[in-house]
Amino acid sequence: MRNRTQPESSSSSSSASKSEPRATDEQIKTSSNDSIHVSSAKRSGLVWTVVFATLICASYGVYYYQYEHMPPPLTAEQAGRRGFSELEAMKHVKALTQLGPHAVGSDALDRALQYVLAASQKIKESKHWEADVEVDFFHAKSGANRVGTGVFKGKTLIYSDLNHIVLRILPKYASEAGENAILVSSHIDTVSAGEGAGDCSSCVAVMLELARVMSQWAHEFKNAVIFLFNTGEEEGLNGAHSFVTQHPWSTTIRVAVDLEAMGIGGRSALFQAGPNLWAVENFAAVAKYPSGQIIGQDLFASGVFETATDFQVYTEVAGLSGLDFAYTDKSAVYHTKNDRLDLLKPGSLQHLGENMLDFLLQTASSTSIPKGNAVEEEGKTVHETGVYFDILGKYMVLYHQHFANMLHNSVILQSLLIWTASLVMGGYPAAVSLALTCLSAILMLVLSISFSVVIAFILPQISSSPVPYVASPWLTVGLFAAPAFLGALTGQHLGYIVLKAYLANQYSKRMQLSPVHQAALVKLEAERWLFKSGFLQWLILLALGNYYKIGSTYMALVWLVPPAFAYGFLEATLTPVRLTRPLKLATLLLGLAVPVLVSAGNIIRLANVLVATLVRFDRNPGGTPEWLGNVIFAVVIAVVSCLTLVYLLSYVHLSGAKGPIAFASFILVGLSIIMVSSGIIPPFSEETARAVNIVHIVDASGKFGGKQEPSSYIALYSATPGKLTKEVEQIKEGFVCGRDNVIDFVTSSMKYGCLTDDNSEGGWSQSDIPTIHVNSDTVDTEGNENERITQVSIDMKGAKRLTLAINAKEIEDFTFKVGSEELVPRDAKSSIYGWHIIEFSGGKNAASKFEIALYWAKNSTRTAGNSNGKEKQQPLVKLRTDFDRLTPKTERVLSKLPPWCSLFEGSISSQPLSFLNSLPVNF
Repeated sequence: MRNRTQPESSSSSSSASKSEPRATDEQIKTSSNDSIHVSSAKRSGLVWTVVFATLICASYGVYYYQYEHMPPPLTAEQAGRRGFSELEAMKHVKALTQLGPHAVGSDALDRALQYVLAASQKIKESKHWEADVEVDFFHAKSGANRVGTGVFKGKTLIYSDLNHIVLRILPKYASEAGENAILVSSHIDTVSAGEGAGDCSSCVAVMLELARVMSQWAHEFKNAVIFLFNTGEEEGLNGAHSFVTQHPWSTTIRVAVDLEAMGIGGRSALFQAGPNLWAVENFAAVAKYPSGQIIGQDLFASGVFETATDFQVYTEVAGLSGLDFAYTDKSAVYHTKNDRLDLLKPGSLQHLGENMLDFLLQTASSTSIPKGNAVEEEGKTVHETGVYFDILGKYMVLYHQHFANMLHNSVILQSLLIWTASLVMGGYPAAVSLALTCLSAILMLVLSISFSVVIAFILPQISSSPVPYVASPWLTVGLFAAPAFLGALTGQHLGYIVLKAYLANQYSKRMQLSPVHQAALVKLEAERWLFKSGFLQWLILLALGNYYKIGSTYMALVWLVPPAFAYGFLEATLTPVRLTRPLKLATLLLGLAVPVLVSAGNIIRLANVLVATLVRFDRNPGGTPEWLGNVIFAVVIAVVSCLTLVYLLSYVHLSGAKGPIAFASFILVGLSIIMVSSGIIPPFSEETARAVNIVHIVDASGKFGGKQEPSSYIALYSATPGKLTKEVEQIKEGFVCGRDNVIDFVTSSMKYGCLTDDNSEGGWSQSDIPTIHVNSDTVDTEGNENERITQVSIDMKGAKRLTLAINAKEIEDFTFKVGSEELVPRDAKSSIYGWHIIEFSGGKNAASKFEIALYWAKNSTRTAGNSNGKEKQQPLVKLRTDFDRLTPKTERVLSKLPPWCSLFEGSISSQPLSFLNSLPVNF
């Protein structure tokens, strides 16, 4: 009789390719004198190394072609009157950036508006004779905005005196086209820290060139196209809100497209779409260079990137569907002085312009434009969702979530059936082998994370910056990817050793082979189990993603199905005695071809963006440990490494490559650490600079309203993790750094920073200090409940930006009036960390005096006229007003700022001159 192995095994046919690992067949005599064939468990280390290097090069090649390769910029002559020209659009970018920063309320913004208005009028004059172009200089009245997601979630955003340019294009002799419109929107205003070449002068320039081109096609349209050049986006999405709630054309809009920038240039990618899939279906069908990933949408929705775009207003407030595009190259320059024209990559505007032109021509001529963001299904109104991703920036894959559910469920069910059948046939040994395979995967993950996290903790100790790789992202290969690789290799090898020990015990019981050949069979069997552990990992992720309806679950699908297919197609052929043979290299290459093609570029891109965002990681400077950003990045790299390398590493254990590969990885880690610790590679550069804030603060709050003279000082702090010792040594000016003086900026706080009060009395006056005055404090005795109401008036004293926080523990509701107009009525208010947050901004003629009615909580222990001095006082109201104005001391500090530092302004950042005041609970 013939002896056969019990553990699950598959082998190739007897004919092996020359490129396969060496498999010398040897005849072994059993007790019955029958002969069987056992393959030698050896693999060429050189071949494995070449395959590894090939996959790395292929991954970078996919990334380069998908994200770095740009279309050639076209001149006006090359594009023609009906084509998009980047060189023409660049003229608009140059004109807008030459104005310098143009924030809301600035003279520069007025000039930018006039430029866009003049360009729009010129488009109107040069339109096709059968097209109708309308230009509206729209002045928005005061309003209030509340969004449910993003960085502004829970806040009340109030605006006043905003101006927008609105341009509508439609066919002259088809007036009904004006009843349905496609909106294309972006913002003219910038932050005060930079000229905004990327965010978002590039978007405005693309829109102006698109409007020029569309005016030559409009006679063929069935729908109107509206271009909205708004202001107030940087202050809280106020421009978009004022348009959709006040402009008469807003009621005709059926689809909204928002153009944004979270960096400067590169490929403008679709990162939010829906809820109705009509827009993304049309984009995928016609875009010349489609770029978009559902992964971005999932990350954005999860809050990983704390930012917001006008698209939120269009979907949440206006109830529209559409598309949201963003530039994400060089994300480290976002909202800094380095958002400048010379960093705008050639081809960036051409890429977005041609994609948008194809999309607008398609949708403007469509007769099936949706009237809402929902569809009817079996008598119920439901929201459509879908999965979309591009391949190499050439093709876009799009399918509905309903199809995704069926596809995922089918793959999960088939996988479970195959695993169940395998375990039933293999019996108890197969179940134990599977458990040990899971142990191998866990060891991979634990050791990979541990190795890379150790480096994350070491970096702050050996470098002048906790994030020394921001200016040189390639350093992360040696600092994080190499340790993660070593950890994954070590973990899988430990699992391999344990698995071998168990399989050797099983073979000794069931087969009578020589020790040499038994050892060979055990190694080959263990190799196959390790390869199949990848199926199990990705199957679990597929099931979890499918359960929670996560669009990015397609990644688990492409990492599960192609390798499983390759394994079944090339490895499931059995020899007459079903003895295991080495895995073919063709199985690995065929199995990884699709996953690398689909996901390699996205993984590298995500790593680049994560590195860039570390320059503004600490929203409350000093509020997070210096090592936290490193640890998060290290864990992400380790997890991705384990998931994607599981198939490749299973091949290394039969080769002689383990030692050399491990040694090379150690050398790479060592060299990277040496370069970081020695300062050979600086952590920041002039282009990729450290994000800092220099603010002249006048604090009139005292101890929450105590009567004392206002204190004046300059604060230097940074959203980039790390001390400011080196910067202060170069600036001098009497700065003292530490954690002793925490500054409350109302919506953020400085827990570590540097202060100086030397020569800080100039550049401001007492008349600039905002005031809080209690007009009345009464108890309404009418009705069954005694309700305490406090009327407060606030005078901003000429400032155009106000940040106000109301103690939510004491105040359950409030109203907000500008003049006689009540902008915020009494209703259910949300709070953030125990505070009702109000942010106000406006133009030059915006109101600066407000009336607020505070409705006390019923469980408040304070009553009108009651003051308990024994209790620790806390503010009832605290506020900050900002002026975009440099005082002499601030200007001097700014002139000495090191070249590796750049002013940064976020949505909650102070402007160069800030005033603080407050009202105590027991006023």
